[in-house]
Amino acid sequence: MRFLVSTIGSRGEAQPVTALAVQLKALGNDVKVVAPPDFEDLVTGNGLDFTPVGPNLRNAAMPKLTPDELRKLGEESVREQFRVVSRTAEKADVLVAGGALQHATRSVAESINAHYVYASFCANTLPSPFHAPPALLGNVPMNGTPEENEAQWDQHRRLFGLARDVLNEERAKLGLDKIDDVRDHIFGDAPWLAADPVLGPWPGPGELVQTGAWLIDDQRPLTPELEAFLDSGEPPIYYGIGSMRGGQDAAHEAVEAARKLKKRVVLQQGWARLQLPDDGQDCIAIGEVNQQALFRRVAAIVHHGGAGTTT
Repeated sequence: MRFLVSTIGSRGEAQPVTALAVQLKALGNDVKVVAPPDFEDLVTGNGLDFTPVGPNLRNAAMPKLTPDELRKLGEESVREQFRVVSRTAEKADVLVAGGALQHATRSVAESINAHYVYASFCANTLPSPFHAPPALLGNVPMNGTPEENEAQWDQHRRLFGLARDVLNEERAKLGLDKIDDVRDHIFGDAPWLAADPVLGPWPGPGELVQTGAWLIDDQRPLTPELEAFLDSGEPPIYYGIGSMRGGQDAAHEAVEAARKLKKRVVLQQGWARLQLPDDGQDCIAIGEVNQQALFRRVAAIVHHGGAGTTT
C-alpha cells in the first residue's frame, strides 16, 4: 500500500511519525513523510522519502505579531499544507495526520478517495471530561470538574474555528463541501492515540484505538567525549528543553540546583542552544543524542518535550 504520513509540529510530532513510517516501510509499503524542513535529516536518515512543509522552525524569528498578522500567518500555513500535501499524496491509499494542526490532510484524503487516520501522541490532546484541553494560542486551561473541563473543551473547539474560512476556500478548490467544525473535522470519527497505555492511558469516555507509542530503535553510539564524562564519576542529572525556545536562566538554575545536591549535569542544548554557566568539570553540554542509550546512565531526567519525544 501507499502511505503518506504528515505532521507540521516540532520534534515531539516528527519523531513518532517517522517511527511509524519506518515500521510501515519495513512491512513492505511505499511511504512518504511530510514534515517541517528541520527534520529532513531525521526522516531521510531512516531511509524514508521526505517532503518539507512550512518554514524552518529551528531558526525562524519570533517577532511580536499583531492579531491580524497572526491570522494571516495562520492562513498561509493552511494554504501551504494544502499545496504540499495535495502534491505529495498523489495515488496514496492512506493518509496519516500526526498532531492537531493538520488542517489539510483529511481534505486531501477525501479528494483522492484515500483512507484518513488522525493520530494524537498524548491523551489530554483529545476531548474528555476527565482532563482539561492542552494550551492553545496562549490559553492555558486548568484541570477542573468534568463540567468545567467540558466547558473548556467547547472553548478549545472555537479556537480551531479561526481557520475555517481559509480551510473551506481550499476545500472548494478540491471540489469538496464546506465543513463547520474544524476540530472535529481534523480529529475524525476514530482518532488513534499513539501513547503507551500504562504511562498515558485513555480516561474515556468510550473506546478509541490506542496503539502504544511509536518509537525508533536508536542505535547511534554516544560520542567519545560524553562516554568519557559518564565514566569519570557518579551518574549525572540530564537536563534539556527539546525544541523549546529561551531557557538560559533556567539552565543555569538547573546546574546550580544539581551542584547543591553534589550531582553532575549533562545539558542537552536543544534548539535554544543552551549554554553552561561555566566550564566546570562537573558539567557537559551536548547536542543531538541517543536518549535511549544516555538515559540508562543518568541519575535523573529533567526534560521538556512534546509527548512523542518524551516517550
